Amino acid sequence: MNQNQIHSQNWSQESYIKAYQFAAIAHQDQTIPGSELPYIIHLSFVSMELIAALSLEKVTDGNLAIQCAVLHDTIEDTDTNFEKIKAEFGEAVAKGVLALTKDNSLAKHLQMADSLRRIKQQPPEIWMVKLADRISNLQAPPHYWSQEKIIKYREEAIEIYEALKDASPFLAARLASKIENYKAYIQSDDI
Repeated sequence: MNQNQIHSQNWSQESYIKAYQFAAIAHQDQTIPGSELPYIIHLSFVSMELIAALSLEKVTDGNLAIQCAVLHDTIEDTDTNFEKIKAEFGEAVAKGVLALTKDNSLAKHLQMADSLRRIKQQPPEIWMVKLADRISNLQAPPHYWSQEKIIKYREEAIEIYEALKDASPFLAARLASKIENYKAYIQSDDI
């Protein structure tokens, strides 16, 4: 490995492991929708996307990005609250996770715009988590999704891309590619 390939790592394995263990317990009985796979796999994929970006791009707080990637669904999908995350991981991580949490008190069609508005008030590391999350989620849709839902999900991905692409050229390019490839799940007369 030459000098140009060596990047100083701006996140620690300890911070990743601490968040991963916390998330594994919080999500322990959950599965990925439409599968029997444990939910922690999704969190692994999101954090893997972040780790790849952090290895290529200069980011101020890699620990913030990694911990929020692993914890991003804890408030939304478990009985974990903001205060518990704040006590374990600090205010910046808790605020990041809260920004990444959908506000279910809003009508469904308003949730994405609200979520993106709140994410954009956070540091770019949180933007990167949302990019990585949608990259991870643009897999084959569950068999029970309607064409309408598949189209809407792709349109949301475009909205996420447009709002947050400046946070990470690497993740933006990954998401753009996933959005393009997701067309394969849309019946041609619907595109």
